Amino acid sequence: MESSLVEERRQNLLVRATEPEGMSALTLSASVPSFQPPQCVGSICPQPTLSQYLLYFVGLYMIALGAGGIKPCVSSFGADQFDDTDPVEKAKKGAFFNWFYFCINIGSLISGTVLIWVQENCGYSIGFGIPTFFIALAIGSFFIGSDIYRFQIPGGSPLTRACQVVVAATHKRKTDLPVDSSLLYELDGKTSAIEGSHIHLYCTFVLTLHAFKLVSWNFLDTATFFQNYESFLDKAAVILWNECDGPRNSWRLCTVTQVEELKILLRMFPIWATGIVFFTVCAQNSSMFIEQGMTLDNQIGPFKIPAATLSSLDVISVVVWVPIYERLVVPIARRFSGKERGFSELQRMGIGLFVSTVAVAVAALVEINRLQVAVAEDLVHQKVPVPMSILWQAPQYLLVGVGEVFTSIGQAEFFYNQSPDAMRSLCSAFALVTVSLGSYLSSFILSLVSYFTTRNGQLGWIPDNLNEGHLDRFFWLIAGLSSLNFLVFIYYAQQYKCKIASVA
Repeated sequence: MESSLVEERRQNLLVRATEPEGMSALTLSASVPSFQPPQCVGSICPQPTLSQYLLYFVGLYMIALGAGGIKPCVSSFGADQFDDTDPVEKAKKGAFFNWFYFCINIGSLISGTVLIWVQENCGYSIGFGIPTFFIALAIGSFFIGSDIYRFQIPGGSPLTRACQVVVAATHKRKTDLPVDSSLLYELDGKTSAIEGSHIHLYCTFVLTLHAFKLVSWNFLDTATFFQNYESFLDKAAVILWNECDGPRNSWRLCTVTQVEELKILLRMFPIWATGIVFFTVCAQNSSMFIEQGMTLDNQIGPFKIPAATLSSLDVISVVVWVPIYERLVVPIARRFSGKERGFSELQRMGIGLFVSTVAVAVAALVEINRLQVAVAEDLVHQKVPVPMSILWQAPQYLLVGVGEVFTSIGQAEFFYNQSPDAMRSLCSAFALVTVSLGSYLSSFILSLVSYFTTRNGQLGWIPDNLNEGHLDRFFWLIAGLSSLNFLVFIYYAQQYKCKIASVA
């Protein structure tokens, strides 16, 4: 066990060290003359040398590698520091996810305001140097406290274990399940064959394998399918006569715990999938909301507010709402629900999905009003901003931020608490995948809208001159998709049975 923890620390050090090294490479490329590309002469810009290309792009890829290693692990690692058997620590763990997301958005707000100002006024060498210093300081402080951290025992590759269950179940697909589920393969004692996992987490929840059928798609007539898939996977733990003696082949015989790991992942899949549409709504912050803002009057008193700058209201909303949620909403909700954290993770996620739907509907209403102003001012055929303040966009940005406080944080807490012990980092990584998939889905929908609405020579919903288009219809489309997603979420949330809390 000790050697496993030492190896985990080495891996953490290796992954985390790549990010400051990548930032250092960017700082060098911006500050050392020999690493900088030649200055442009008029409209002619000489090509950078190979070494300049390499330093810059290697730096970017190292940052991506470091961030990819840290992001899915840091929230689950932080939550691991709280003991679920201690009621006080368990309550604090719920608050941890809130303040963790709060800190992320504080950093995002600083990087999107202060650092941009530094880069524009003091140069990129200082602009890159500041985050390089602080990321190195943060990683150093992290490892200073490594002796007092609580470490989960590494459980090996969760994807390998999942594949082993599928292979073993397929090999035994014609084998009948025993009537007595206690005859299925599992180790004696408290600790399972999977490092960092515990049998009782699953035994009290699932050893009566035919008593619980947690996923049901009745409206698609697939309830039978899900019942069958659970029985199919159970066969991976059936002990054949030739497996009673000798060493166990992990690709032919799996423990009940191992089977239940995969089944829990599959049960969480519909909840996970609804997060994709949520982040499709969030993706409008950096795309169509900005396009809409560029057609509005950005003069506020003596200042001109760039349309992209208004998207910082989303971050500000999160920073403001996290303390409100923690100090005001949770105590009030606790009185009515009797739950320590006020809402369950699924209830919290559902509220966020609803609020995000309202946000994009508000954007559609703002666009309808903007188009009416364009018609009234005879600006339909002119590619100019209409005399309507850009501050009309503030509610939609603020509502998206509120939705993030509920859904994004609730999602992180849900995947940590409901995932198998040895798969928490993997499930956190899967949760982050919904962010990128949401952006891809937004781009895909935009492409479809552009294709189908511009046929036969039509201008389409989103032409170059938005005064001639119907961006409002695009927002209504997203709102409709989000509403459908909300209903799907409610259905699966009602079907979902939460995992029994672990007892160490």
